[in-house]
Parts: sequence; structure tokens; C-alpha cells
Amino acid sequence: MSEDLNKSNILSSVYQVIQKRLEEKPENSYVVSLAEKGLEKILSKISEESAEVIMAGIESKDDSEKSLDHLNYEICDLFFHTLVLAAYKNISFESIEKEMARRFGTSGLKEKKSRKSN
Repeated sequence: MSEDLNKSNILSSVYQVIQKRLEEKPENSYVVSLAEKGLEKILSKISEESAEVIMAGIESKDDSEKSLDHLNYEICDLFFHTLVLAAYKNISFESIEKEMARRFGTSGLKEKKSRKSN
């Protein structure tokens, strides 16, 4: 990969590349081709990848190295396509990090309950 790679925050690096692709629209870019098909196609890919994560999760019940590698692969696909959606909708990576930081250290049950009161 010719892009700058920040291994300490790989998701941020991937997001930056996605943004760059959306801005510069290089030929032969998967991100550009997906974005040009619009929101419905991006959402369809996220749905497809979510289903693949579920299937790989079921497959990984045996905890074999092969099945866990497959699950890891599918999770990365889901993360990638979710980042494409965020960039497509102009949700900054910083905004995502800020929301995750807000939730960090808070019980998931407590956080979910607080959303119901809004």
C-alpha cells in the first residue's frame, strides 16, 4: 500500500485513504465505484458483510485457527464498509472516536438506558 500507514491507529489510516479516494476519485478504485452506486449499495454491502460475520461467528464455535481467521477476515470487511459509509456521509473519524470515548468505561446497559430517555 503506497498510502501512509499508521499501525498504531490502522482504522484511522484506512478511513483517511477512503476519504482521499472519495475526494480524488481515482480510476479503478473500489471505494469510488461503491460510492458512485450510492447509499443503497453501500448499505447493501454492510448488510452482506454483517451476514458474513454472523455466519463466520457460527462457524467459529469450534475455535479452530481456520475458522477464527475467517471470522477475523469478515470482521475487517465489515469495519471497512462501515468506514466507507461514514466517509460517504461525512462523519469524521474524530467524531466516531469521540463517541466511542464518551461510551468508554460506561456500562453498556447504562449507556443503552440513557439513549431511551433522549
